[in-house]
Amino acid sequence: MKLFAPAYYQKFACIADRCQHTCCVGWEIDIDNDTMQKYAACHDNYGKRIQVSIDEVDTPHFRLDVNERCPHLDDRGLCKIILNLGEDYLCEICREHPRFYHDTPYGREVGIGMACEEAARLILSSDDYQSIVAIDEIDGDAEVADFDPLPYRAHIYALLSDASRPYSERLHSLYDTYGISPTIHSDEEWRKTFASLEYLDDSHRAMFSSYTSTLSAPIESAQTLERALAYFIFRHCSDVCDKEDFLAALGFCLLCERLLATLASVYGTENIITVARIVSEELEYSEDNTEAIKWEFYP
Repeated sequence: MKLFAPAYYQKFACIADRCQHTCCVGWEIDIDNDTMQKYAACHDNYGKRIQVSIDEVDTPHFRLDVNERCPHLDDRGLCKIILNLGEDYLCEICREHPRFYHDTPYGREVGIGMACEEAARLILSSDDYQSIVAIDEIDGDAEVADFDPLPYRAHIYALLSDASRPYSERLHSLYDTYGISPTIHSDEEWRKTFASLEYLDDSHRAMFSSYTSTLSAPIESAQTLERALAYFIFRHCSDVCDKEDFLAALGFCLLCERLLATLASVYGTENIITVARIVSEELEYSEDNTEAIKWEFYP
């Protein structure tokens, strides 16, 4: 079957030691079975260092150091596994991040997650989000599903990209067309929801407490917000199983967009890529947080 991706996807490359928010800090990195076997069979000096760095309790993972850094991250921000053994010895998570995949009735789609700062920069600077292109042929068959969300996604993209109308009008047109909006709860109720979530960095709890659905973001951030919303929809609305799930996922996306709009107003448009990365890592990269928010949009 075919593998599809947004047109900007093929421009992505890890910036390694130039990354200010490396994915090798603060994240517990699980090791897949195939890579565990490869590490067990690696008997050179660095192979032994890898073996002693693994905690095999529950799901095998690298034991982070006292600064929450991967033990194989050097002082320059480079991976010592790659430097000593090559990329073939990376575990699946490290090899794939920040990529994500979902299956559709037409094939598999791949995207890049906005919790990665380089991915966020690329997503928020690309105006071709509507262009989903075939990039490869892969094994397997497209899934047969009772519900196809992609025509809905295409319709949303058509509404969202209508440059003849101000962004705020396009956004409210989405609310009206699909009958779903962050205004199902008051700002204060959403702030309580945000306060109840789990956070990688607890200072972000206070950031999110500024949320409002009605604050007008600076006009210069409108195009960036449009691109961010398109990304959220691609990631969360493309592999749902029925219309109810689609609307809940759309509600999650619309709330993320309003939170990002709030933070762009509070922290300045020049910081929108930074705050977009924070919204992504705290909300959509936590399955519990994503589900907690989506639940609020179910009837």
